[in-house]
Amino acid sequence: MSHERLNGLIAATLTPFSHSGEVNLAGIAPMVEFLIGNGIKGMYVCGSTGEGMSLSTAERKAATEEFVNAASGRIPVIAQVGHNSLAEARDLAAHAAATGVDIVSATCPSYFKASDNKALTRCVAEIASAAPDLPFYYYHIPSLTGSTVDIVQFLEDARASVPNLVGLKYTDTKLFEYQTCLAVNDGQFDIVWGCDEMLLGALATGANAAIGSTYNIAAPLSNKVIQAFNNGDISAARGHQLRSALFIRELLQFPFHAAIKSILGTRDLEVGSVRAPLMGLEPDDSKRLTRMLTELQFDDFGCRGAGE
Repeated sequence: MSHERLNGLIAATLTPFSHSGEVNLAGIAPMVEFLIGNGIKGMYVCGSTGEGMSLSTAERKAATEEFVNAASGRIPVIAQVGHNSLAEARDLAAHAAATGVDIVSATCPSYFKASDNKALTRCVAEIASAAPDLPFYYYHIPSLTGSTVDIVQFLEDARASVPNLVGLKYTDTKLFEYQTCLAVNDGQFDIVWGCDEMLLGALATGANAAIGSTYNIAAPLSNKVIQAFNNGDISAARGHQLRSALFIRELLQFPFHAAIKSILGTRDLEVGSVRAPLMGLEPDDSKRLTRMLTELQFDDFGCRGAGE
C-alpha cells in the first residue's frame, strides 16, 4: 500500500479526564488547537501516553471520534487500537476507519505474549484486516508488551501477509536495529522513532518522523533539534537535544503521565489527572515540579499556552 509517509513531530496525545475520572471529551478540541499551535504534525491517540489500555472500548471510540473532529483534516490522526482481545482490537480498527482516522496502529496482545514472529504476524494481520483500506503501523514497544521477537524479521515475514502494513512506531532504544528496520526491502517501511531523549540520534540514523509523549509540552524545543540538524548545525542540535534530555530526566522523577498533565494545566488546558493504576501527583510533587520547571527555564522552551 502506498501512502504519504509521516514527517515531523507527532504527539502521543493524552486523554483528558474530568475531576470524577470520566473521559472529558470537551477537553480534546482545545488540546488539539494547542498542539497544532506548537508545531505538532500529527496525533497518536489512545496509545500508552493516552492511557488507551485503561479505557473502555466505548471510551476509546468516543475519544477517537473527538480527535478526528477536532483535527478537521489539518494533521493526520493515528488511532491505536491494540487490545488483549483481538476481537475488540478489530472492532476498534473498523470503528476508527469509519470515523475517518488517517492511520490505524496497534500493539500486540500483552497478557498472552506473541512469542514468535509467526504469532505476531498472525495477530497483526487479524487487526489490520479490519481496516484494509488504511495504512497500518505496528506499535513496537517491548518494554510494555513483553514481546521480544526479532522486529526486523517480523517486517520481512509480514510483508506478504499484511498488505496494508506500511511501518512501525518504534519505541525502543536500539539505533542499530532501527537502522536495519529502515533498510528492509530497500526502505519499504516507514519506521517512526519513539524515544524522545534520542531524537537527534534517530535523525542521524535516518528518521523523518517521531512520535512521543513530551511533544505534548515541549514540541518547540524538539523542533529546534530537527531544524538545527536539517541546517547542518550539529553543535546547536546537540545543545537542544541535551536540554531536552535533561528535562526528561527530571520529569521522570515524578509520576510521568500526571506530570505532563499538570504542565498542560499550566497552559490553560483542562486535562485532569490519570486513571489507576497510574499515580497522580502528591502536593509535594506539584511544588517540586513547579520548582523544576523554573530551574530548567521551561518557559524558554517556546511552548505557547492555549489561546495564545
